[in-house]
Amino acid sequence: MRAIPWLVLSIALVNTVNANTEKIIFLGPSPITISNVHPGLDDLRLDTLSPVGQHTLETRLSVKFPTEAEPRGVESWYLLEGLEEGRRYEVRICWPATQPTQFWLDVHQITEVFETPLLISSLAIYSEQRQDLSLEDPDYGKQDSSTISASVLFLRVHSAADYYSSNRTLMEYPPAVDVDIILDPYLLNILPQSLGPTVIYITFLAIASWFVSGAIYTWLRDIKEERKPHND
Repeated sequence: MRAIPWLVLSIALVNTVNANTEKIIFLGPSPITISNVHPGLDDLRLDTLSPVGQHTLETRLSVKFPTEAEPRGVESWYLLEGLEEGRRYEVRICWPATQPTQFWLDVHQITEVFETPLLISSLAIYSEQRQDLSLEDPDYGKQDSSTISASVLFLRVHSAADYYSSNRTLMEYPPAVDVDIILDPYLLNILPQSLGPTVIYITFLAIASWFVSGAIYTWLRDIKEERKPHND
């Protein structure tokens, strides 16, 4: 049992290493029927994350300093697809310590977004900004009357600059922040999949240290017994 506390402490330290990380944990929703007829989800031009496809997105997020009208800065929207109903997932956003920023993450079901004026308005504004990028899609405009059943969610990210500078230009126009957005499914709804190899490695070290420490203890005990004076 001596290895168990050490194992627990090691896993805790692994989670602590992610200093500049914000995350949200959620369950995959029930599948919904989605029509491929335009306009549809593809027309929103959102970056997509999927556990079976692109699960990591390296990008730059615009930020603002909090104001009374926008207390959480800038909003960005993403689509999470290919989820499994009832499975636990987490989305992490990681950024460098040299770019102090506050992030808030939340997920919404499609019906919730389309039925909530504040959410659909925010999504529409972000989508319009994406349209302005003139992203080319060879299949855009084609119509397909088929439908699919899928477990999907919207991910909304708020980003606000979190520092003070005497540079007036920097305060008025804070630079975009380099981030990694990661979709990580859980193994057996207990542990993030990305931590699987780390846990296996730590478990191996714990078991090995158990046997090595036992062998060293036995060796030292034998030496002590040999050095004891014998009374004839």
